Amino acid sequence: MNVKPKAFQRLIHRFLMLGPVTSFFAPWIHQIDKAILKLTKGKYTVSEIPGWNIIQLATIGARTAQPRTVPLIALFDGEKIGLIASSFGREHNPGWYYNLKAHPECKACFDGRTETYVAREAAGDEREKYWQLALSYYEGYEKYKARAGRKIPVIVLEPKNWKRDSTTPHPLALPARPPLTSRRRFLCSTPRLRR
Repeated sequence: MNVKPKAFQRLIHRFLMLGPVTSFFAPWIHQIDKAILKLTKGKYTVSEIPGWNIIQLATIGARTAQPRTVPLIALFDGEKIGLIASSFGREHNPGWYYNLKAHPECKACFDGRTETYVAREAAGDEREKYWQLALSYYEGYEKYKARAGRKIPVIVLEPKNWKRDSTTPHPLALPARPPLTSRRRFLCSTPRLRR
């Protein structure tokens, strides 16, 4: 389901890796994506242009206990989804990371389907596997790591009712990623979580 970036997308990646560009976009990209999702009735995000898989992650706030939704780059691995808590190379982890640590149950929406997941932080070989997968799609994570001066956490989302020995792929991970020109829909109004 993860598609390697094309030449034009790699060019965009190189531009986005520049320190001043990252500093400019980091505080705004999630708000821009939310606005574009709303304007296009859930069809598109700005973050799709570089060729990234974008999910809407719904969590419960760590301090506020209020529902929070944020668009994120997803690394699909069969039934599981990997998330890189890079915060664009800033010194601190992103808010959604703390939300998932406090309340591991979350919802992820992709291609109009919403599924319930349980989040956990990857460690050891598993963390390295997802980190290398992330680097194969966006080399900027390595620059983010250098800028941040911290070990960037990797979060793995596993379907709530999924068994580790299951050979059946999770429904969210079944179809191949459609091309950017398709009329993909996010039509996942903000998923509600039970407290």
